[in-house]
Amino acid sequence: MNTLIAYFSASGITKSVAEKIKEVKNGDIFEIAPTVRYTSEDLDWTNPNSRSSVEMKNETSRPEIVGNVENISNYDTVVIGFPVWWDVAPHEVNTFIESNDLTNKNIYVFVTSGSSSVDGSINSLRTLYPNLNFIDAIRFNRNVTDEEINNFIK
Repeated sequence: MNTLIAYFSASGITKSVAEKIKEVKNGDIFEIAPTVRYTSEDLDWTNPNSRSSVEMKNETSRPEIVGNVENISNYDTVVIGFPVWWDVAPHEVNTFIESNDLTNKNIYVFVTSGSSSVDGSINSLRTLYPNLNFIDAIRFNRNVTDEEINNFIK
């Protein structure tokens, strides 16, 4: 089975986990990158006027991302990773999903968070995209071990 690991990472933590998953799973990797990168001020969740706060308050926000996956039809399995923002996926993940046909693919989700659960994120994705096949979801923190990744991949 061909696997794509797609990830959104604002601070680098999710990227490092995605790269570990790529090593274990031997899939292709795709960064879900916003066309305008976030600054530390943009990511200040305590500021209601920060870019991330404003975007996340608007459920229809779909920030533009750089490129799309070429030949998405070549993949049977898609692993999507992102940090938990406001108990859900950052809207760049929605942009990615809506820009790529993930119908009939097995989709696994991993989130990175020091304390937030994966439940809100996966439940939100299942509600937004009821026709997609979300198989499983897991939360990792910045100290994820190879054993934890191996267990998730299996």
